[in-house]
Amino acid sequence: MPKILIVGGGYAGFYTALKLEKHLGKGEAEVTMIDPLPYMTYQPFLPEVVAGSIEARHAVVSHRRHLRKTNVVSGRVTNVDHAKKVATVELAGAGKQKISYDHIVVTAGAVSRTFPIPGVADNAIGLKNIEEAIEVRNRILANFDKAANLPAGAERDRLLTFVVVGGGFAGIEAFAEMRSLASYLLRYYPTLTFDDVHFHLIEAMGRIMPEVSQKTSEWVIANLDRRGAKIHLNTQLQSAEKGIIQLSTGESFASDVIVWTAGVMAHPYVRNTDLPLDDRGRITAKATLQVANGDDVLAGAWTAGDVSAVPDLSGFGVGGFCVPNAQHAVRQAKLLAKNIVAELRGEGVKEYFHKPLGAVAGLGIGVGVYQWKKLSVKGLIAWFMHRGYHGLAIPMWERKIRVFAGWIWNFLLRR
Repeated sequence: MPKILIVGGGYAGFYTALKLEKHLGKGEAEVTMIDPLPYMTYQPFLPEVVAGSIEARHAVVSHRRHLRKTNVVSGRVTNVDHAKKVATVELAGAGKQKISYDHIVVTAGAVSRTFPIPGVADNAIGLKNIEEAIEVRNRILANFDKAANLPAGAERDRLLTFVVVGGGFAGIEAFAEMRSLASYLLRYYPTLTFDDVHFHLIEAMGRIMPEVSQKTSEWVIANLDRRGAKIHLNTQLQSAEKGIIQLSTGESFASDVIVWTAGVMAHPYVRNTDLPLDDRGRITAKATLQVANGDDVLAGAWTAGDVSAVPDLSGFGVGGFCVPNAQHAVRQAKLLAKNIVAELRGEGVKEYFHKPLGAVAGLGIGVGVYQWKKLSVKGLIAWFMHRGYHGLAIPMWERKIRVFAGWIWNFLLRR
């Protein structure tokens, strides 16, 4: 049988495997998926995991439970020699091994993009996986406990000062949910007041959330400002050494919780392959999701999701390529599975085309924002739209039911 190797079990990898199971006939191909984690993470829910609005286990989807026909391997691909169609895998608890394949699907995703800013590597927490979201929440809860025992002063201010770096969707949602959690916690800490808690978001550009209109982004800033959360635009983080935040504006303050959401980049492991990359380290591809070096397609090599540079035929892409988000990753994966099956059967492959459905963000309990072209919806209705869309978008019905049930119980019993 032809061997199909999927590298990465995130959005694109999981959905590729899921749809291959659906479309492949019995004995038509053998599918193996390799990922160091036993689950895919539904990243749009990470801010709500931070806020305690979603149980952490419900924001992830088990590979082994739902991929019944796929050979799921716990490991990390360290090298791909596509000329020989061999991948080197570091297996969990079993050392390195070489795996041969006929078709490879590289969906390794993205990692947080960092800059050489002093102190960031030592003190900041990313927000790309479930473990980081849990760590942020635990730190907030622990800091409230410690601060409640202290008199007013520098040490208490440090514990109750929370910083987010990056004003994209991920940063704003995390910032707003952290603020929502902190405001909620105050009812349980009579020694602390609203004015004791400080929130700062640092954004190097002159605006936040580029996916929405300028007017909508200004509404988000005003809403957060009313809730005691300050956004610093046109401001760069210059240092975070020992938790001391130094800004390009000259401002300085101490913080014990720094969350880094300043962009993503393609997983650096792809540099250890012989697959073609663009200047941003992404695997170059055709709209058919076939890996390509210029106009030359590499037979048996496919890619999708955040690790890839796939042309956006809709015209909405940045620089002509699909932006790294879940909308594209899921839809690319579904087409990729169909294209692989078509290739195996000697049929024609199709090009990926998708017009964005708009952008929706949750900004804490009861507050949201939605933007589609010139239409914008703000407040409670947008919050329900956010929960409805993402509650239905998370893979598998058992996950959807758990998420919606959790929201209902939170409404009745508090988060």
